[in-house]
Amino acid sequence: MIYLDNQATTPLAPEAREAMLPWLAGPESSGFANPHSPHRPGRIAAAAVEIAREKVAALLPPGGRVVFTSGATEALNLAIAGCGARRIAYSAIEHAAVSEPCRAVDPAAEELAVDGKGLIDPDIPFPAGAELICVMQVNNEIGTIQPVARLAERARAAGALFLCDAVQGAGKLPPPEGADLIAISAHKLYGPKGIGALWVRDGVRLEPLMRGGGQEGGLRSGTLSPALCAGFGAAAELALRRMSEDEAHLQALWQVARAALPGFTLNGSAEQRWPGNLNAWREGLDVARLMSDLRTIAFSAGSACASGSGKPSHVLRAIGLEEKKARSSIRLGFGRYTRMSEVVEACTQIAAAAAAQQEFGVAGHD
Repeated sequence: MIYLDNQATTPLAPEAREAMLPWLAGPESSGFANPHSPHRPGRIAAAAVEIAREKVAALLPPGGRVVFTSGATEALNLAIAGCGARRIAYSAIEHAAVSEPCRAVDPAAEELAVDGKGLIDPDIPFPAGAELICVMQVNNEIGTIQPVARLAERARAAGALFLCDAVQGAGKLPPPEGADLIAISAHKLYGPKGIGALWVRDGVRLEPLMRGGGQEGGLRSGTLSPALCAGFGAAAELALRRMSEDEAHLQALWQVARAALPGFTLNGSAEQRWPGNLNAWREGLDVARLMSDLRTIAFSAGSACASGSGKPSHVLRAIGLEEKKARSSIRLGFGRYTRMSEVVEACTQIAAAAAAQQEFGVAGHD
């Protein structure tokens, strides 16, 4: 199997797995201890959690704190529902983990439009009285990188908080400057599933979503998993160390893949994008049939969260693609462990299958 769906999730880094193992031990070890217990094994587990917190914090700006959560969805919900904002605006290409809680808090929440390249105008007008502006760093479907620093600057000048979903950018790009709240997820940067974090700028007050034992500074009650925290920390540390190397690798893969898919039109900006993402459409392409024909290649017909819904991507609609073109789009996601030979083989098969579809379609009309 050739795995090209790294926007949906990334494989666990060996270093992250090794960091987790001591905390997955059985009764012969104290690694199973509750990190919130006052005895010695609990204090040792708590120390591991704090070491991991420092490693995750190194991916984020100074002047804030890291709150561990079950994932980015919880982190985003905590930020949106907990910040007290009642007037909200978010970009038209946000993930449902942002748009859904925004509409739940503010049924009249407004969308901020993007252009045909999937980019938001850094000087786009904000709704009058907006208290929270939400714009993601890197789009999960088309890979565009948004001008979040400028938007955050304008939000602050307008007296609004700025929330950035940095799930696709964390550990790959410098952190979004000027944000008040940043959500990230471990499994998108080669860490374990089931853990994420919300970075909260100093001075920003939040109300918790869940109440109980008061863990995580009262913002997220519940027992933390030292194993998940340790894996997250190791993945974050590795990502920071390999950031330039990983990007150079992905740039090479993206260039080869782009050249190996003749007849495909790129969705989103070719310049302002993360090279781990290639989203493109081809006239008349039956994506469901393509995926059925190429079962040894794991790729996506849209974002993994929307696949199978039967609805065309809201992101592709937002950039102006008509429904037919949106339904003829595929997304390839490259990662740290993707080999050049795999990209060449996969794109060769995709191009051949797409061409065969077109030839069969033309022949069928003769």
